[in-house]
This record gives sequence, structure tokens and C-alpha cells, in this order.
Amino acid sequence: MKNKIYDIVIIGGGPGGIGCAIESAAHKIGEILLIEKTDNHSNTIRKFYKDNKRVDKDYKGQVITLQGNVDFFDGTKETTLDYFNDLLDNEKIDSIFNTEVEKIIRNQETDLLEVHTSKGLIQTKNAIIAIGKMGKPNKPDYKIPPSIKSQVGFNLDRCSSNEKILVVGGGNSAAEYAYHLADQKNNVTLVYRKVTFTRLNDLNEDILNKYNGEEKLRLRMNTDIESVENEEGKAKVTFTDGYSVIYDRIIYAIGGTTPVDFLKNCAVDYDEDLKPIFDEHQETSAKDVYVAGDIAFASGGSIAIALNHGYNIVNNILRKRGNIFAFTENVLE
Repeated sequence: MKNKIYDIVIIGGGPGGIGCAIESAAHKIGEILLIEKTDNHSNTIRKFYKDNKRVDKDYKGQVITLQGNVDFFDGTKETTLDYFNDLLDNEKIDSIFNTEVEKIIRNQETDLLEVHTSKGLIQTKNAIIAIGKMGKPNKPDYKIPPSIKSQVGFNLDRCSSNEKILVVGGGNSAAEYAYHLADQKNNVTLVYRKVTFTRLNDLNEDILNKYNGEEKLRLRMNTDIESVENEEGKAKVTFTDGYSVIYDRIIYAIGGTTPVDFLKNCAVDYDEDLKPIFDEHQETSAKDVYVAGDIAFASGGSIAIALNHGYNIVNNILRKRGNIFAFTENVLE
């Protein structure tokens, strides 16, 4: 890889990265490489989505027109992964997995971008940062005692049944965790700091209200957590309303954070909210370095929008080349 020069190196194998890869291949842009730090693409979907989770094209009612060559559609976790598998296999995208990217710097002599990875140096003309935020989930401000960290999670990996569980958060992941755990015969409480839900799709809100009304789970609204302590090996949670409750397990679903240190290492400027700054073509302050997918969203965003990022980025690269075929849609055979 050290002596090879790529036209595009894509960092991150989620929907944004996959969209960039497929658009690059569709427009025959040259040598393309997709780098993923885990052992497969779409790690966030694999790890944080429960089995059979509904995956909507129009996330939270956002009606998105797909601009490029990926004909994404409503489905489930499983059908979405299968579809992305087929796209990557059919286009024979050159990929490397289990590879961490440390930084991107420009070589002033060659004017190429150097992508420094755990497996060596990669040279490229363009780089796309398509890493997610859920891979680095938000954590609470208060301290979690080390002695009970095994009972605290950010997904459903260690959950079973017949436990008393507190789910923290007000988004779709929190809702789905809560009613899925309730279906597994757990005693579930969902706590949310606001009076009403503001980020749920209609289906998840309806299910939560139905389960709450049927006492399958409990909604604890307009309440935050003040502290978590170890009480005889379990999590004692003290709420801001003064009540304390002991739980077998706590699951946090409070979003993800932008990896600011990585942006610094790539010379990408960011704003006061620690979000990368980029133009209408997704290009950052670092020339020929783009952002796509979750990292480019101020809050939650749809897979369809992430896929459109790939279309916009590739067309901008073609535009810079003076390619008259920029803006061509649906060129995959």
C-alpha cells in the first residue's frame, strides 16, 4: 500500500462510507480503498441495532430523494446489512478491516495526502472521513463506580431476562432498547430528562405509550439522574426528584460524540459545538479531505442523507478534475 497512490481513501465502513465507495466505483473514479477499524462494515448497525430493528429510509419523517446510485429502501437491520453486502461485493470495493487510522497529513513535496494507519502509510489524492459517532457513545457526567461497571452498558450485549433495568435516553435507540427488554420479561424503566419525547419516530412513541399503559414498562419523564452508587453489588440510582431506586442493570442510549482529537490530527477545523466545518460539497478546511455520514450531522441523521453525501463528494471531485460527466446519476450497470 505504501507505494500505491489511491484516488480516494474512505475512512469508515458505515452507510456514509459505503455510499462514497459505491459512487466512486460507479463513476470509475480510479483506485478506491475503504478502511474500517472493526472486522466488518456497518459496525454501528451490527452492534447498536437490536435484531429485526426497523430501518427507515425517511428517518424521523425526513423525506429524502436519493441522488446517486444506491437505491436504499425501508427494511430491517438484517435486510440493510444484506443490501450493503451485495453492493460492496458487486462493485468489488478494495477494503481493509481491523485497521485504525491515526491521522491524515499532506505531504508538501508530493502534494498527496498521507493516511497513517495501524498497518502502515497510505497515499491518496482525496480522503473521506466517514466515521460514526455511536462507536464512541456519550457517557454521563456523573461517575460510575468501577465496581459495578459490568452492570452498566451502552447496548444490549450483556442483557438477558428477569432483571430490573433502567434505560437512559429519549431517542429511538433508547425506546427500542426499552420495549425489547420488556419483551424479554425484564422489569424496565425508561428515564428521560424532558417532559415529552422530541426525537422519536411515531411507531416507537406509540409502542412506548402502549407498553407504559399496559404496565409492561414504566416511563419516568422530566427526570434526570443525580448519581449512581454501588449498593451491595447493584446500581443504586438517585434521581433529581429525590428518589433512589436499585437496579440490576443500567443501559445508556444518549447518543455519540464527535471524535475531536481525530479531527485535529487531520487538520480539520471544527466549530464551538465540536462539529467539523465543511462546505456545501462536504469538503473540510483541509483541502481534499471530506466528511460523510454521522460525523457530518449536527444531531441524528438518516442513512439516505449519508448516502447522498457520497454522491455530492464524488461529484465535487469530478468537478475539480474538470470532468464533464459530473452530476451523472444512476450509472451503475
